[in-house]
Amino acid sequence: MGKAVEITDGTFEELIQGDKPVLVDFWAEWCGPCKMIGPVVEQLAGEYEGKAVIGKMDVDMNSSVPAKFGIRSIPTLMIFKGGQLVDKVVGVVPKTTLEDKLNAQIEATV
Repeated sequence: MGKAVEITDGTFEELIQGDKPVLVDFWAEWCGPCKMIGPVVEQLAGEYEGKAVIGKMDVDMNSSVPAKFGIRSIPTLMIFKGGQLVDKVVGVVPKTTLEDKLNAQIEATV
């Protein structure tokens, strides 16, 4: 079963350069809504194994990437493809919303 990848300021750039879409969940331990969406992100990691990269970045431990993208509220979920930001969701959203956004990026590669 796939598991969400822990992403750091040091691994971020290399990770988003791949040919698969990359969903990054920007979160923090103290954030209540982040704890609500966390299990959804983990489920997606299992379901999209081999099709997309699903990762989480703790904004308390990593500050440069969140600052670069101007992240002010969490959870913020961003989808990158080929090194570019292609989609973004702020706040808790239904799993289907994230699935739709990921599927749109996966289908765009075919």
